[in-house]
Amino acid sequence: MQKAYFCHMILLDGKIAALSVKNELKEQVAKLRADGKRAPHLAVIIVGNNGASETYVASKVKNCEEIGFGSTLIRLDETIDETVLLDQIKQLNDNEFTDGILVQLPLPKQIKEQKIIQAIDPNKDVDGFHPVNAGKLVQGLPTFIPATPYGIMLMLQYFNIETKGKHAVVIGRSNIVGRPISILLSSNIPNGNCTVTVCHSHTKNLKEICLQGDIIVAALGKPEFLKADMVKEGAVIIDVGITRVEDATAKKGFRIKGDVAFDEVAPKSAAITPVPGGVGLMTIAGLLKNTLQAYSNKYQNR
Repeated sequence: MQKAYFCHMILLDGKIAALSVKNELKEQVAKLRADGKRAPHLAVIIVGNNGASETYVASKVKNCEEIGFGSTLIRLDETIDETVLLDQIKQLNDNEFTDGILVQLPLPKQIKEQKIIQAIDPNKDVDGFHPVNAGKLVQGLPTFIPATPYGIMLMLQYFNIETKGKHAVVIGRSNIVGRPISILLSSNIPNGNCTVTVCHSHTKNLKEICLQGDIIVAALGKPEFLKADMVKEGAVIIDVGITRVEDATAKKGFRIKGDVAFDEVAPKSAAITPVPGGVGLMTIAGLLKNTLQAYSNKYQNR
């Protein structure tokens, strides 16, 4: 049963917004096919068998299938040497029919993540983590936007959330979410033009800063960290957190929790993303859009 506050609060439902993006992509793929062209192709590499990573990867492959993209899933053993992964990336870099390459993070401790990210051809880096693409993002140049921040921007656009002149508070400063979303929200683009404060583990008076936020992006990976007393009435809440919390009463033995204490924060919010069913689904939508972009960039000059 939905709670009463849903009648005056917008639930930023990732299912609805992601479906809109996927339907648009499906049409574009159908048009490519009708013109006698091949579909875009995404290659995903997973190292080891991390449960959460398995779930994400399966979802990415399934979504490719749904919209008509080609996809390749490459599984490598947890104990492999870094050189094996680097060799696999080189093969994909050289493969003309692979448009996007994604290496699922985190990686086992014997492999240096930054080295792997930099090994991917920036033109196929649909995760948007390569320093070349990160640099372009900072300078406002066309590039691949990291999938989660891209998904958040697509969600704000879909639900027509006003951002211009608003104070956005971003909790977390990772290269995957916090930094890039702070850049996007402050940029002179649609759904940007915010004044942005980036908070992190050394921020003093975090609660006071959050209470000033018209928009709060919680991306720190601590379950139910953002409480009702940290949020002002009418704020827009974007919950990026996805943490598996053990729960013996749950069918799978765990529950997925976000960084926001949803039940207590929702009644104060103008709009809020659920977990699961919010930003996670939009991340995949962003990834798929990046893959189509990589394909288009390759063939537009031919």
